[in-house]
Amino acid sequence: MTRLRCALVDDFQGVGTAMADWSRVAEEVEVVGLREHPADEDALVAMLDGFDIAVTLRERVPFPRSVLARLPRLRLLIASGMRNTVIDYAAAEEHGVTVCGTASSPVPPLEHTWALLLGLARGIGVESAALREGGPWQQTVGADLHGKRLGLLGLGKIGGRMAPIAAAFGMEVLAWSQNLTRERADEVGAVRAGSLHELLAASDFVSVHLALSERTRHLIGAKELAAMKPDAFLINTSRAAIVDQDALLDALREGTIAGAALDVFDIEPLPAGHPLRTAPRLLATPHLGYVTRDNYRRYYGDAVENIRAYLDGSPVRRLP
Repeated sequence: MTRLRCALVDDFQGVGTAMADWSRVAEEVEVVGLREHPADEDALVAMLDGFDIAVTLRERVPFPRSVLARLPRLRLLIASGMRNTVIDYAAAEEHGVTVCGTASSPVPPLEHTWALLLGLARGIGVESAALREGGPWQQTVGADLHGKRLGLLGLGKIGGRMAPIAAAFGMEVLAWSQNLTRERADEVGAVRAGSLHELLAASDFVSVHLALSERTRHLIGAKELAAMKPDAFLINTSRAAIVDQDALLDALREGTIAGAALDVFDIEPLPAGHPLRTAPRLLATPHLGYVTRDNYRRYYGDAVENIRAYLDGSPVRRLP
């Protein structure tokens, strides 16, 4: 019997085959981890040519109609999480491709957000680099959390969990989103800001936890960054396009805000020589918010279940 072939797209660390029990489908499916990111559509099509199944992480690799039409062998596409905005579901259906998702925990990105916030506040990146490279001994003065105000854009699965942690640090919490109610803010111990401008002007730290939509795309632009305090920090672990990248670069270069931390980017992986790689006052990580052992076990474990169910003729966790 000829086995089907399954590609693990963006398996950067080469751990996908070790993060789940693939023996459940081993007789019928050959699993291959692909560690190189496809540079464009042509590279993606060439990479997946000859594969029947693809497992993709997050929304880094788009699967538009133009790609799906060129992958006639592809029959099952599995995305991490139960929301993916870069897959053309109508085209997938037309080309006979079943699309499924997986469970996903909000805890790893929550923890990573705090790692970045604390790293910004205490200059961890700058001080660690100086220590390792023989630079000056102490060059920053840390920002306090206790008694300061955290502004949360969004109080969903992650934003809602940010508030009680902030309270544990002795911080006040303001929150805002287009649909935020006072009842939801009260529920997590936050104060509902009357407007986005009010939140930005009053917060010492601003953390983004919104879904990307036409209403939130470039929600934070030059005008909004100018409304922030000059000693305030911005953290974005949500979706890159919510913050206008060029406006943020200008603010960091001009010092109109104290700093920013990013885990998400308009282009991923971030190209060599990209200005964000050398921007001042920026703490940046390569989209690590979801990258933990437990989360990977959840993604790939569910992927195995999805493949098994598909092979048995009863797909589960179908998207959209």
